[in-house]
Formats: sequence, structure tokens, C-alpha cells
Amino acid sequence: MALNQRLDLRQGQSLVMTPQLQQAIKLLQMSNLELQAFVDQELERNPLLERDERAEVQKSPEPAEAQTDMVTALASNSAAEERLRTLDTELENVYTHESRADAANRGQAAPPPDSGWSSLRPQGALSLDAEGLDFGATLTRQPTLAEHLTGQMHLLLAGAAEQLIGQHLIGSLNEAGYLAADVPSMAETLGASTAHVEAVLAKLQSCDPPGVFARDLRECLTLQLKERDRFDPAMAILVGHLDLVAKRDYAALKILCRVNLEDLKDMVAELRALDPKPGHAFGAEPVQPVIPDVIVRPSPEGAWIVELNTETLPRVLINHQYLARVSANAQRSEDKVYLSECQANATWLVKSLDQRARTILKVAREIVRQQDAFLLLGVQHLRPLNLRTVADAIEMHESTVSRVTSNKYMATPRGIFELKYFFTTAIASSDSNGDAHSAEAVRHRIRELIAEEGQNVLSDDTIVDKLKASGIDIARRTVAKYRESLGIPSSVRRRREARVQGPQ
Repeated sequence: MALNQRLDLRQGQSLVMTPQLQQAIKLLQMSNLELQAFVDQELERNPLLERDERAEVQKSPEPAEAQTDMVTALASNSAAEERLRTLDTELENVYTHESRADAANRGQAAPPPDSGWSSLRPQGALSLDAEGLDFGATLTRQPTLAEHLTGQMHLLLAGAAEQLIGQHLIGSLNEAGYLAADVPSMAETLGASTAHVEAVLAKLQSCDPPGVFARDLRECLTLQLKERDRFDPAMAILVGHLDLVAKRDYAALKILCRVNLEDLKDMVAELRALDPKPGHAFGAEPVQPVIPDVIVRPSPEGAWIVELNTETLPRVLINHQYLARVSANAQRSEDKVYLSECQANATWLVKSLDQRARTILKVAREIVRQQDAFLLLGVQHLRPLNLRTVADAIEMHESTVSRVTSNKYMATPRGIFELKYFFTTAIASSDSNGDAHSAEAVRHRIRELIAEEGQNVLSDDTIVDKLKASGIDIARRTVAKYRESLGIPSSVRRRREARVQGPQ
């Protein structure tokens, strides 16, 4: 076989992850608090940026109209225009056509040393350059109670609906770890049954630290004693008479608990060793309320009004008067390059903020359209939804929708939810023309069927038949999996327990 050399010319297309694209991606996935901190940092770094101190414009479903005054014409300085053409790129490259490979590698490309974008590194970001190393990024902090419980919630609760309820329960805790909300009113708000919320609460009460999600001191101590396997009948009576414990009325407690004085003192000492405020073990930071990025409210015509929460949108402008003044006095070439870089960076930031707002609103509107039944009827009517469905509907990439739904919250008449909680898997309909069913809605139906069975215990096969009769096409093994995820024993065990308990 002969080997020879030749020169070929080929044409191809590829997406280059410029520093500007990387920056726009980071802005899109930031929470509103992170974005506010980042913009504050840029206001300090870039002398051409200033906060918009004018009266807040009227809320509008379209951020473009609300922010048209934010995007202003570029200065006529030729050097600045040339610098901007060098740095700028189309935002659509980020928000519509970014590939998964690009998303995975977005943190690998470093900005050119002369691009000026090194100043836009988010606070806490690590740099491979020793001179740019932010040692603050290596510092750690104690997790908050909400963060600690959220991590456990994902392991304890199955399905989007349970996690929606769990999110509400976590958000209703006070600093001591007690549940400050009323369960029936919460169930009414979410469109779920009180039994469903109570079942989720019972699961969350097994979280660490023991005693969280209690509704009063008695329940808090009971949870901790059960965790230690010390909640016997005598201790239950003692916890039920905390007023006598506070009065040190040992004579009355001895009679009630049917123990001698020595045992009673040991029980009281064990009781006093418990933590009446388990939530205080997690940080001294004040609880930060969740600020929604999107607000959904019903319109008089029966539709839904979806609008951005303008309080979470940083409003920045480019000070062109200051730019013209300093540009006229700039004599050195280094000063002119610095000003052109500052102008290009500021213009890109303003455009990125505007496009970020547009993208969040577009995704939120599609989620509301898809989950209209949940907003009207409650948690059991969550529709099956995935990223691709939303991405195809709004003609964006799945990776963009994924970034938008992380750390973004929507305020609805049923409460405040993270956008990602509206995504759940689908169960096919037994009717060829029927809609698919949300997995969580199917779990809810299984729970209802078993709760209503009484002495006539339903097998998994019987549950399959009943679900198919109501239009839900599901396999027996899936019913068994959902039943186990709900903590419901098998039909054999339920039948045995029913025989032991006898007719009610």
C-alpha cells in the first residue's frame, strides 16, 4: 500500500464556546439572589454601569417592553464599536442551539487574557490561574435547616406531588424546627386530601434532627423518644402531663405513670436531656424567604396571567454621558482599550439580562399551559411533563429549559413551587385517544383505592383492573413499585392485619 501526502479543504460548522456564551449560560442558571449579588459585583467593577434608580415600570408580561430603555445605542467611538464586534456574539447561540456536549464542556474554555471578561467571573468561582484564585470559594458554611431537610426529602418522598407537599412543609418550619402551618389549610391550598398531607408529614418526621416537623413541644419530645426507642406507656403519660413536670408535682406523676420515685426521676432526667428546639442546631443565619421569579394569577376571563417578578430583576444601564466625557479625555491607547472593553462588557451584560428574563418567562408560560389542571384542581391532577415537551413547544434546547427550571420559583394560587417540580413521568392511557396520566396522579389513585378497601383487601392485580377501568394502562409490577414507594404493605400482609383487627 502506497503512502502519500495531500492537502484537502473541508468546510464545516461548529459552535465555539466563547467567554460571552459561557457568561450568558451562568446568568441563566443563577437564582435571583445569586444574580443580584453578581450584578452588584459588576456595578463595582465596571465604571460605565449604573443601577436604574428610576421609578419601577409597570409590570408587563413581556420583559422586552419593560426593559427597552435598558438597551441603549452604542457610543459613536470607533474603537469601542470595533471592540464590541470582536467580543459580541448572538445570544440565540446560548438559548436555542446549545448542544449537550457544549453544556458539559462549558466550564473548560478560558477567556482570552485580553478579552476583559476575566472581570466577570462570578463570585466564588475557581480559577486555574494562581493569580486569579478566589480563596473564598474554598470556604464552607454550615447548611441551613431547610437545605439539610431538602436533601433527606428527596430520599423519603416519591413523586412530584409528594415532593411539592414536602417542599411546602419545609417552607412552613420556624427556626426551632416546628411546623407553623395548619395541615388542613395547607391541604386545601394544594388541592390534596388532609390524609395525604398527613402521610407526607409522617414521613418527614423521621428526618434528622429528631423532633423536626413537630406541631408542639409534646409531639417534638415524642418524636425524639420514639427515635431512641424510649416511648413506652409510662413515658407517654409523662409527656402528656408536661405541666405537672414543670411544677415538679412528682406525687401526681407517680400515680399517673405508676412508677416509683426513683424511676420517675430517671424519666424526668431523660426528658430534660432532649432538645426542645431541634432546628436551632443549624446555623444562626436568618431564614431566607423564597422569592418567586414568576408570578401566576387568574385573570377575570378564566385564563392565567404569567408575569415576571420585577423585584427580582436587576435593572442596570450604561452611563453614556460619563462614557462620552471620559472618552474625550482619554489620550493613551491603553485607556481607550480599557473603555472599549468596559463598554462591550456592559452592553453584553444588559443584553444577557434581558434575554434571561425573556427565556424564563417563555418557559414559565409553557409550564402553566401544561399544568393548568393542577392549578385548577390540585396536586392529584399533575400532568406528565418532561423537558423535551417544553423545549419542543417553545423551540429551545432541553439544556436551556433545564437551566431555567433550576433555582427558579413560581408563585401560584396553590403556593410557591420550584419550576422543576412540575416535571413528572407519564403513565399511558388505556384509551387510544386518551391523555397520558402523571405518575404522581396514579400513585394518588392507588392510595385512594387502598384507603377505601376496608375488609375487602385489593390485590395488585385487582388494582390494575380498577385502574384500567378508569382509563389508566399500567402493569402489575408498576403498581407494586408505586405501592411500596408509598409505604403500603402487600395485600397478604394487609389481609392478615385486617383479620387481626376485625370489623370496625
